[in-house]
Amino acid sequence: MTKQPGGWSAADSEQPSQVTDEATPAATPDPVSDERPEGLGPALAPGTAVLALLALGWLTGMLWSTREAINSAAAGITAISLSAFALPGVISAALVAGATFALFGVDLLARRGRGRATLRFVAAVATGLLVGLAAAFAVNLTYADNATTNVIAGTTAAAAIIGGAVAGARSAPVVGAVVAAALGTLIFVVAFSRVRDPLFDLFGAGTTQESLFGAAKWVSRTESLLAGLVAGLLTFGYLTWARRWTVRRDPYAPALRWPAYLVAGAGPGLLLLAAEVILRTGGRELLDLAGALSEADAVAQTALGTSRVDNAIWVLFVGALTAMVAFGRTLGPTSQDDADGSVEG
Repeated sequence: MTKQPGGWSAADSEQPSQVTDEATPAATPDPVSDERPEGLGPALAPGTAVLALLALGWLTGMLWSTREAINSAAAGITAISLSAFALPGVISAALVAGATFALFGVDLLARRGRGRATLRFVAAVATGLLVGLAAAFAVNLTYADNATTNVIAGTTAAAAIIGGAVAGARSAPVVGAVVAAALGTLIFVVAFSRVRDPLFDLFGAGTTQESLFGAAKWVSRTESLLAGLVAGLLTFGYLTWARRWTVRRDPYAPALRWPAYLVAGAGPGLLLLAAEVILRTGGRELLDLAGALSEADAVAQTALGTSRVDNAIWVLFVGALTAMVAFGRTLGPTSQDDADGSVEG
């Protein structure tokens, strides 16, 4: 059949479809794309089981050391003072333990395809409640029956429940980074107590009250600065690990942007501030009892409260800045910068 200008034949009609089929590449996952197929569910956090066990061990250690200190003290006044001194550490440990166990629970739900936001939050709060009730039961069962026992049990339970609510957030890797960094920061603070006496001498602590006050201020600032650095580096390390782990199981997962690193880096400081709020709300009765023992105890409680708030603020800002700087150093030049460089070359 003669082909007329502008005409077509049956053979020609099949040709475009063949070319299209050959030219169209197969769809491949884009690891950095923000568009994910529906049904994949929220991102998961790696290592939640290990974090939960570590947090449980830390909470158990805090409760045990507090009980030993109270039992070894003389009945009455000294026990109240030691309880008020130890309660912030117990609350912080319960807050982290509630968050880690709740994160482990909601990740199990997400792996089974039940990752809806409402269900995650309810499950997280319920898990935190279980952890809090277990801790409160352990306190009432093992501590001596005195005026401080119910306060310690109640504030511990409240902290675990609030920690569980934190784990209900949809961005599981960010929550995992926060609790991992917070746990590492708490451990660092306890370890730092070993070197406080040498640092007092280094910063010029003498026999006068002014020199002792000045040395204590610089020791506290050094501790807060180092704790913030630890929090920021642990945050960045966990998110980097989480990113690699997520890409292996879900190539469509979008990369976390800088706000995630900023929030996660500030997270440990925010948890410390939350612990202080819980302490001053639920533990107000115990703090008032300790402050009423003497004028020196009142001054000590005020100074300790101010120091804890300052430490939390330092950890918040230094941790956020450290995580952001570490993340920024991983960023390469943009495509526009590469193009400009090639043109200039």
